Amino acid sequence: MQTRSFGDKSWQVPVVGQGSWKLPDGAAAVEGARKALKLGIELGMTHIDTAEMYGEGHSEEIIAGAIAGLPRDRLFIVSKVLPENASYRGTIQACDRSLSRLKLEYLDCYLLHWRGSHPVADTMRAMEELVVQGKIRALGVSNFDVEDLEEAQQALTKEKLACNQVLYHLWERGIEHSLLPYCKRKSISVVGYTPFGQRKLPGQESNEGAALSAVAAKHGATVAQIALAFLVRLDATFTIPKASSEEHVRANAGAGAIKLDDEDIAKIDAAFPAPRGRKPLAWA
Repeated sequence: MQTRSFGDKSWQVPVVGQGSWKLPDGAAAVEGARKALKLGIELGMTHIDTAEMYGEGHSEEIIAGAIAGLPRDRLFIVSKVLPENASYRGTIQACDRSLSRLKLEYLDCYLLHWRGSHPVADTMRAMEELVVQGKIRALGVSNFDVEDLEEAQQALTKEKLACNQVLYHLWERGIEHSLLPYCKRKSISVVGYTPFGQRKLPGQESNEGAALSAVAAKHGATVAQIALAFLVRLDATFTIPKASSEEHVRANAGAGAIKLDDEDIAKIDAAFPAPRGRKPLAWA
C-alpha cells in the first residue's frame, strides 16, 4: 500500500482508505461490515472516513466495533460535523458525540461536512480549540471550492487546513482545473469520495472500457483497481471507496499498490478527459 504525507504534516497515510457512507443495518450485515473494515485495516487501509450524518451516528458505532482493541497509532480516523451543528459550541459538542460513538479519545482529522448557515470562522475557531484540547490532531473541510478554502484558512490563527474532501471519479474531474492545483500549492490533501461515481464501470465494448481494460491487463489488475489508481496518481490525492464485502476490500487494497506510468495515464486521460475550463464544484 502506497502512503503519502497528509496536509502539511509528516504523517504517512494510505492513499486508498475506507469510506463508510450507507453502511448496512441488521445484525448479520453489520457484522459483515465490521469484518470487512477489519480486513481492510489488516491490508493497510488504515485511513477510515466517517461522519455524524452517516446513519445518524450508526456508521461511527460500526467502526468502533471494527477498531476495538487495535493499536490507536495504527489508525487514521476522520469524522465530520454537520453544517447545522457547526456553530462554535455545536462543533465541540458534535465532536464529543462522535468520539463517544467511536469510543476514541481523539480524531486524526475533523471536517466541516459542507458549509451552511453558521459562519465558517466560528467552526474553524472551534476546531482550533479541539486541537488545543487534544480531541483532534488536524482539521479540514469537505465540499469546499477555492474561495471557500481561502475563507476558512483566513479564519484560522494557529492551524492550517489539512484536507478538503470532494467528489472525484473518472467522470467528474472538474477539481483538476483549479482546486487540485490550489490545494497542492497550499499543502492541502485532497480526499476523493465516491470514486466509482453512481454508474457501473464501462465494458470493453466502449472506448472508455477498452482503455481501462488495456491498462488493467498490463498490470494484472481489474478495471476498478485501475480507476482507483488513476485517482491517486497525483501527490496530493487520496481516495476512500466503500466496501461492505471482503472481496471488494481486497480489490480496493490491491489498487493501493499500483503505480501507473505516463503511457497508462495518457490512455485513461484520453478516454475520460478532464474539462478544459473551470466548472462549479460538483458534490453528492
